[in-house]
Amino acid sequence: MLFDSTVRRELARGFGATLVVVLTIVLTNFLIRTVRDAASGSVAPQDVVLLLGYLALGYLPMILALSLFVAVVIGLGRMYRDSEMAIWFASGVGLSRFVRPVLRMAWPVLLVVALLLLFVWPWGNRSSLELRERYQQRSDLSRVTPGVFQTSSDGRSVFFVERDSADGVNARNVFILANAERGESVTSARSGRLEAVGDSRFLVLERGQRNDINSSSQERTLSSFESYRVLASERAARSAENQPPRVVGTWDLINRPTARNQGELSWRFGMLLGAANLLLLGIGLSATNPRRASNWNLLFALMAFGIYYNLISLSQAWVAGERLSLGLALVGLHGAVFVLALVLLWWRDHAAVASWRRLRTA
Repeated sequence: MLFDSTVRRELARGFGATLVVVLTIVLTNFLIRTVRDAASGSVAPQDVVLLLGYLALGYLPMILALSLFVAVVIGLGRMYRDSEMAIWFASGVGLSRFVRPVLRMAWPVLLVVALLLLFVWPWGNRSSLELRERYQQRSDLSRVTPGVFQTSSDGRSVFFVERDSADGVNARNVFILANAERGESVTSARSGRLEAVGDSRFLVLERGQRNDINSSSQERTLSSFESYRVLASERAARSAENQPPRVVGTWDLINRPTARNQGELSWRFGMLLGAANLLLLGIGLSATNPRRASNWNLLFALMAFGIYYNLISLSQAWVAGERLSLGLALVGLHGAVFVLALVLLWWRDHAAVASWRRLRTA
């Protein structure tokens, strides 16, 4: 049908353009944040691009939902301003008839959003968390810049090394100043290397000396060694119960119905239901007066998007805090928005028909 094909082609073109613009803005923002984290030492500089990809995959469902919503509002709004809507209304096509072509255009995108939310979202968060933890769990010695004094992650030690290689395993002229509860120690060695034993990493120093100062008695102890071995880092395995819900698979969340897991489920399912409800809201919010040059409907639509997704996050917090059940959060919030979208659509449809009838009788 000419009507369906025309509307779908218009919305698909608008969705593609909107997706490019929104994706560019979001990726630029994420790139700035990731580079800032790399500069502060939270992530490895070589993992910036990979971490950016994980972040983009994680937030892609929201980007797709926003692009769909904006495409519907802008596309149908342009048809109002160019008086195309008046032609369709005069032909007996009501505003409710736009629901079918909009859904036919949007259902593949909604399917992608569902797959991303249920499967890609936890995988991307888990991969991003592993990247950050793997970098944070590296030994303080392996993160020291050659020729520069650097403080350890806990603030109790100061390191100075000259590395033989760029792999961070071997070092020469090692200097370590450590503060403990009993006192202070200064250790220097000709060379050092890192050895991995299981999940732990040990720093092996060779041909050096250690000067200990007791903080209470001010007694000094000087000792020399040919080989000295200290624990550099110990990897602590994260148990399944301590994992954040955003990195847990959807099926595992369903099998472990704790409050936090149900809160995460309310967010994932809520994002999908919200993307569908926004399509209906977009049809009703796209109505505009062709005699006005302003585009207030787009501003109201963006405000509605922000309020809606803030409510989804709020319902997630309520479910996680056991103040609201999962079913009530999904049915209450998204059911209310669905009814609101239908009422708005009915009101716009009848207002358009009444306006057309007044024009015919005038």
